[in-house]
Amino acid sequence: MALSRSHRVTMNDGNTIPVLGFGTYAPRTVPKSEHEIATKLAIEVGFRHIDGAFIYENEKEVGQAVRAKIADGTVTRDDIFYTGKPGKDVMPMDENHKIIGDSVDLRDTWEAMEKCKDAGLVKSIGVSNFNRRQLEMILNKTGLKYKPVCNQVECHPYLNQSKLLEFCKSKDIILVAYSALGSHREPRWVDQQSPILLEDPVLGAIAKKHNRSPAQVALRYQIQRGVVVLAKSFNEKRIKENLQVFDFQLTPEDMKVIDGLNKNLRYMTVNELQEHPNYPFNDEY
Repeated sequence: MALSRSHRVTMNDGNTIPVLGFGTYAPRTVPKSEHEIATKLAIEVGFRHIDGAFIYENEKEVGQAVRAKIADGTVTRDDIFYTGKPGKDVMPMDENHKIIGDSVDLRDTWEAMEKCKDAGLVKSIGVSNFNRRQLEMILNKTGLKYKPVCNQVECHPYLNQSKLLEFCKSKDIILVAYSALGSHREPRWVDQQSPILLEDPVLGAIAKKHNRSPAQVALRYQIQRGVVVLAKSFNEKRIKENLQVFDFQLTPEDMKVIDGLNKNLRYMTVNELQEHPNYPFNDEY
């Protein structure tokens, strides 16, 4: 698959999304100033897809970085694909400030998102952490005007989401992978005893064969299977390395071996929401 770092794929609404994005989430221990610095660097080295969210508590700093790179001529606004995720002021919340997720609220919230698109407030609308049942809840909604363009979920060789990916492809919904390199940086949500993906010997052997890093192999794996993938780092060297995944190709055998690493291991479980009626991770996919 001959791709460039600026390669984009077309979504079901006709808009395009870069296949590789820069993830901006970081633990609260990371100073806010570093969020802005890292985002600027990511744009400077070639990232054009920036992934953010209200809950990351850094939209101000990420926005400042994007505006600075537009102001200095590095990019234009049209070059940048920015993903935002609404917070409590947009999503229906209960008294404990948790997102309400019964079927009525999911459908009502989707209608609100459709109105945002009609008003020109957003170009495209998608979902995050939806399982198949929840996607079908939206797709089967009476009077549906726009279906989700994407579904952003945890996805990596230990949780390859093959069934959800197949379903999304069948509905012309792009799967976007977060935690694509594994995750151990957020002890609030991640079991620190879980295996470290980038230390997997199989991934390491494939990386050595291609003279690449395990991270580059993990990112390339997603791109070759038709997944839009997010790479998150606040380290200058790794930010640059994560973009260098377009000048090599994994073989069909490599892909099959990496598929075999799947353990259905989820790093991000958000255990405090497990009793919620629409906790998405109770379903198989």
